[in-house]
Amino acid sequence: MIPGEPFMTRISGTLFLIFLEETYGKARILEEKRTGSARADAVMITPKILYGIEIKSDADTYARLGKQAKNYDWYYDRNILVAGTSHAAHVKEHVPEWWGIITVERSENGEADFYVLREADANPKVQDKRKISILWRTELNRLLEKNGFPKYKDKSKLFVQDKLIESVPGDILWPQAYEELFE
Repeated sequence: MIPGEPFMTRISGTLFLIFLEETYGKARILEEKRTGSARADAVMITPKILYGIEIKSDADTYARLGKQAKNYDWYYDRNILVAGTSHAAHVKEHVPEWWGIITVERSENGEADFYVLREADANPKVQDKRKISILWRTELNRLLEKNGFPKYKDKSKLFVQDKLIESVPGDILWPQAYEELFE
């Protein structure tokens, strides 16, 4: 432990991952995922929901959060802000009401304790064309195969993304896509 170092910068990633799995069930985490002109600290894939996770340590400010939230809202079914105790009192003022909020405090034994301050609701601004861009071409090819389409080897990734969105109902496409992301 470094004297004067903010507590949130020392949180074990393993503890946070354990908390997420205990809270949300089967999940896969991707770190530092490009999200438009922002970068998501983490993306959590569950069998039915794609989450964007932004982490604000005690040393962070809210200066960039508005732009980050806008980008997250284009890509993810639900979004979560994870904030240290110094932000807990005002964090709700800085993210849309559908965002979930998890706060982190130091327990009596010095470990991190995570608390769900607000559950994430469905994101009304998510865009299918942005969300599908998270998948690689190989994952898109498997989705084409699962849904009886040719591989479109001579077509662009954008063409394939559009074809899937236009042709496969969302209640079929997204669970298949999340399954691919698990792999």
